[in-house]
Amino acid sequence: MKTYIKATALSLVLALNISSAKAQNTATGYFTEGNLYRHEMNPALDNEQGYVAIPVLGNVTTTMRSNLAVDNIFFVRNGHMTTLLNPNVSVSDVMSGINDNNRVSADIKMQLIGGGFKKWGGYNTIGINVRANVSAKIPGTLFEMAKEGLTNKTYNIEDMKGHGDAYAEIALGHSRKINEKWKVGGKLKVLLGLGNVDVYADHANIQLGEDGYVIDAKARVETSIKNFVYLEKAKDPKTSQGNTKYVNDFEIGKKTINGIGLGLDLGAEYTLDDNWKFSLALLDFGFLHWNNNILAESNSSVINTNDYRFNVDDEAEHAFEKEMDLLTDNLAKIYELQNKGDQGGKTNMLAATINAGAQYKLPQYDKLTIGLLNTTRLHGAYTWTDFRLSANWAACNIFALSGSFNAGSYGMGLGLLANLHAKHFNMFFGMDHINVSYAKQGIPKSGNASFTAGINVPL
Repeated sequence: MKTYIKATALSLVLALNISSAKAQNTATGYFTEGNLYRHEMNPALDNEQGYVAIPVLGNVTTTMRSNLAVDNIFFVRNGHMTTLLNPNVSVSDVMSGINDNNRVSADIKMQLIGGGFKKWGGYNTIGINVRANVSAKIPGTLFEMAKEGLTNKTYNIEDMKGHGDAYAEIALGHSRKINEKWKVGGKLKVLLGLGNVDVYADHANIQLGEDGYVIDAKARVETSIKNFVYLEKAKDPKTSQGNTKYVNDFEIGKKTINGIGLGLDLGAEYTLDDNWKFSLALLDFGFLHWNNNILAESNSSVINTNDYRFNVDDEAEHAFEKEMDLLTDNLAKIYELQNKGDQGGKTNMLAATINAGAQYKLPQYDKLTIGLLNTTRLHGAYTWTDFRLSANWAACNIFALSGSFNAGSYGMGLGLLANLHAKHFNMFFGMDHINVSYAKQGIPKSGNASFTAGINVPL
């Protein structure tokens, strides 16, 4: 079990080891006047002038999305913070905030170099980035079993999984006007894979009764990281049957490139009249081919404790000590992973994103526009969607302010972005999720958090 948990955590490590400074795009800024990075959300959305990003500081954002709040895990009892496992926390208090499917995701992009310029009949962008995507899906039944303990009940814990990948990206973009109505853009990305981890709990059915337990479970971990090695531990040969080793830990040697791929962004903007604009974009349509796929999995086995007979006679066939050793060994097989070795290379599709926007400029006051943006991430079991309504105020030629309200797979929230875009200086800061309530440790209670800021030099 320890190794399985570590493998799940490795999905997060892939992202967190990149940097403490992370760059990603702010959905609140999709319609913001003077936002230099709208082309990251739709490659057709160009700028009036070129720019050079301050290295690493051009577009800095920390973001996390979850429909599982901190208040669902930690509770205050008798003036102290405690976990959901505390006996003073009731099952109903815990499960009232737990969903059937609990999801956590983070998309991280650290921009090393970035810029844009007008040339060749349109607007061009370049970016060199390091990216990571992390997602996890946790069934609510797991929390229920952890809280209730060994009660006479059947728990079906299935489809629990985690994913993480990290890669470097070299992106070249170009956009141009087709006519007075249409503007189109595209961005080609060359990808250099750093690492990939996928964790699956294919199924886990647990029947807990007064007289015995019946457990049926299977799990697997796929890892594509250069110089990744599983560390194995030998079982007791007296009790082990079949496999004599199991995965106990892992280590990673020198980190280097372990895959290659291509990605494509496509976008368009249509101007209906002086008041209405519509836009559509498909981002990160592509693939990553990994050079290896190291597999570790548990054997799908059913353990019924009623099958074991215990005899107090040490010399009997079913002597207590022998039978207990056999039961312990068989129970261990449920969560012990067997190293299946390198299965060869594998190819994964990228987590693609669709952005669809509609913008309306008030005819009575053209400094104010209303925007509606739908963002949908297409990533199998980790797919999510978000609708965001924003009010965007171009207060003057050098300052713009946007406020937004969003609702979607990860709940509801408010966003705010301020953008100063002077002739030779551009700075922005804001949040897609404004948090007003924090735990004592400074962690947002909502489970959703983001902060964005950047400094760039317009040309």
